[in-house]
Parts: sequence; structure tokens; C-alpha cells
Amino acid sequence: MHDNGMGGEERAASPEPASDVEQPAFLALERELTVLLRRARASQGEMAREVHPDLEPSAYGLLVRLEECGRQRATELAAYIGVGKATMSRQLRALEQLGLVGREPDPADGRAWLVTLTEEGRRRVSRVREARRARYAGRLADWDPKEVDELARLLHRLNGGQEK
Repeated sequence: MHDNGMGGEERAASPEPASDVEQPAFLALERELTVLLRRARASQGEMAREVHPDLEPSAYGLLVRLEECGRQRATELAAYIGVGKATMSRQLRALEQLGLVGREPDPADGRAWLVTLTEEGRRRVSRVREARRARYAGRLADWDPKEVDELARLLHRLNGGQEK
């Protein structure tokens, strides 16, 4: 202990135990996820341009969702992507103008519309996704298939936890 110059004594700070988020495993996780997300954003832009040179990178996820889940209401797409109705409407108009999506009346609700991939949209998205999977296969060719399965399982678990 020493005098703090005000007539009182200051105690030497005892080291606090590191919080969970400061543990090496979480620091490494944060660093690796940051790299992965940065590369994913860049890759999304490249894939969007492969689908159509005028496609916004953010719209690529809409096309993938429609390919995987089929036709959906714009409100469902907006909720899934995490954008507002105005943003979704603007993106869907742009996709319609590019000939990648179409709209049809919702048979369950005559006031609503369902968004669907056009045949051209389906063909382009499928081609780009197949090429992407081929790139993954090439990059992970020296991995044991069980490791690839485990990575997919863990990422699925992480992504599921994000929706809670």
C-alpha cells in the first residue's frame, strides 16, 4: 500500500479473474468469425454478380431463400432477412426488373402476393450455388469428411442459437 497524496492509502489492485468472454477460446472464436464474416460478405458480392451483373449483394440471400423454401410472402422474406417492408419492396422490384423473381396472388389470401423465382432466376441461382459448393469441396479436399460433417453440424448449432 502507498499514500495516494490525499492522506489516504490506496490498495494495490488485485487482478480480477478474466470473464468468460476474455478466455482464449472466445477470443479465438471472435477473431475467426470476424475473418469468416468478412470473407462471406465479399463472396456474397461475387456470387450476386455471377447471378446477374446488376444484382445487389444483399439480394442474393433472397434468391437463395426462395430456391430453398419456394414461394413466400414478402413479409416472410423481410422477417427472415431482417429488413423492413420498404426495403424488401425495393429489392423485390429490382429482382422483378432483372427477371429473377415474379409475383402471384396468394390463394390463401387474395390481398397478398407470393414471391417466386422465375425459371431464369432458378437456373442462375442453381448454377452459382453449384459452383460455390465445388469451391468449398476444393478448399476442403484435404479434410476428413467427418470433419466437414462436424463443421456443418456446429455451424448449424451456432446459427440456430442466433435465432433465439
